[in-house]
Amino acid sequence: MSGKPPRRLIAALVIIPFLFMLFVYLFYREEETERPQQLFVTTPGYVEMCLNCHQDVHLDAAHDSRVVGCSPCHLGDALAIDKDRAHRGMVLNPGDLRVVEKTCGVEGCHPADPHKVKNSLMATNRGILSTLLYYWGERDTQDADITVEQLLKSGETSLALDYFRKLCATCHLWKQKNDMPEAPAFFNEKGGGCTACHSVPAKGSGKTATLESMAAEIQPPAKKKKKPHPLIIKKIPEENCIRCHNRSGRIGISYTGIFESEGYGTPYKKGHLSANRLPGNRFYLKIAEDIHHKKKMACIDCHTREEVMGNGTSYAHYEEQLEIGCTVCHSIAPGVTRKGNKLTNVKKEKDHYILVGRNNNKHYPLKPPLPASCLYPGHKRLTCESCHSTWVPQCYGCHAKRDKRETHLDKLTLKETKGWWEEGRSYIRYEKPMLAVWGKKVVIVTPGCQDVVTLIDEKGKVKGGFNRFTMAAISPHTTQEKGRDCADCHRSPKTLGLGTGTVAKKNGTWKFTPVDQGVETLNGKTVGFDNFVTIDGKPLQHGSRKNLRPFNGNELHRILRVGLCLRCHKTYDDPAYRNYDPRRPCPVYKEP
Repeated sequence: MSGKPPRRLIAALVIIPFLFMLFVYLFYREEETERPQQLFVTTPGYVEMCLNCHQDVHLDAAHDSRVVGCSPCHLGDALAIDKDRAHRGMVLNPGDLRVVEKTCGVEGCHPADPHKVKNSLMATNRGILSTLLYYWGERDTQDADITVEQLLKSGETSLALDYFRKLCATCHLWKQKNDMPEAPAFFNEKGGGCTACHSVPAKGSGKTATLESMAAEIQPPAKKKKKPHPLIIKKIPEENCIRCHNRSGRIGISYTGIFESEGYGTPYKKGHLSANRLPGNRFYLKIAEDIHHKKKMACIDCHTREEVMGNGTSYAHYEEQLEIGCTVCHSIAPGVTRKGNKLTNVKKEKDHYILVGRNNNKHYPLKPPLPASCLYPGHKRLTCESCHSTWVPQCYGCHAKRDKRETHLDKLTLKETKGWWEEGRSYIRYEKPMLAVWGKKVVIVTPGCQDVVTLIDEKGKVKGGFNRFTMAAISPHTTQEKGRDCADCHRSPKTLGLGTGTVAKKNGTWKFTPVDQGVETLNGKTVGFDNFVTIDGKPLQHGSRKNLRPFNGNELHRILRVGLCLRCHKTYDDPAYRNYDPRRPCPVYKEP
């Protein structure tokens, strides 16, 4: 007979202590677990134990936690009473485009919107990316189907894409909020998918969305006290739009009457630099705000839902996604967009139309254009903004340098990679917006961009570079009730695209003398930053679209000839301009 103990005895000696320890553990956990006094149930009847801890969350009626709960938005385990289990799989920002189909986009909430938003220009950045690649010679067309989402998945890069990743890639909806803790608040508040537009800080959170808060260079330290839940809103404040729309075209800050000035910090205040600063330590001046902003109109009063959020189509450029224009409201029968959609906030009251403010519910009467001035036959090609936008930011000379001796943060991967980018400009102005022809219309153009690119290698030596000067069409969002006077176009070489300087006619020939003598480009040519065209109509810079061009020679001469007439015939309603023929000589004035 063997001296070994029976197998059953061995098993019992192992299992019994294990069961005892398990019992002790379960007993201890049960004693230590604080069970809620009640079962928390939402109004529709779903168990939502999150409310055991988060009873003080206050949102709008549509997202009230007592109705919706927490888990439909933030995921996690709604039945768990243990914090760790409850938070497992939870997302902090339900609007993040990486998870939005499981949160905002579920059936019963907003199922059609994720697809639209992901294909919108604010998410794809397709126009920015394809145009940059085309300008820098890396694509044959500026309509390339390339998006931020693709770059996130593929990791594709190039010289142009490296520039985008490091200097441009914080203004898109794929960016996650607060993903750069060591960066200024201005960068961390951007992005967030749906919440980029549809959330605002709760009162008492210590956060604001003003220009002053965005200009803070240091992210405020996180406070230990419990932060109130951000508010989910459908009344989008202009601050949410300006968070991104304050660089490049600068239409957000232009709308509010803010002009990013030169870096001089003037006018000085008590002997010190101006306190008026934008994000990036940019000084600004306060000048004429847009007439619509002056009347307290928000961005969403004009811009439609599908225009901003997208309609599901991946457009290449903004003009394709854009629905509204001045005549959508200022016409005899307003309220229908360029795509045939009706504006839900334009209504008819008795014998006139009104626009209802989406944020303030204020009624704005819609006035049709004045027949005498706006519908003057000689101005048939003019867009409304070409006359009524009296100023526009004009950033001349975009100097970009990449230095391979240093690294720079890739804003998509959040990793430091080789190649430090530094950007500067020659000068910035706002007076006398330049006009050009886009298709069949006269529009405002501004530098966009005048790239002067320099490449530095690992040894600190200049290893190539290139220049590309471009003028781009823009709707400045600086509309004024009174339009530009006749002389501001017909007697201004700057407005006509010739540049700053003097223009004169001698012996029947027009001559232009520029103030800016220009910069020598890599191909040996000398081009002035504000010289879009010669007096004979020869283009000196690229247009941002194939059918965007400066005035040709014939157009320039006709416009300037009216300028000669303005010495005596100062207004458009003068009888001299009836049935005007530029070939007809003046019976009084002898032209030079």
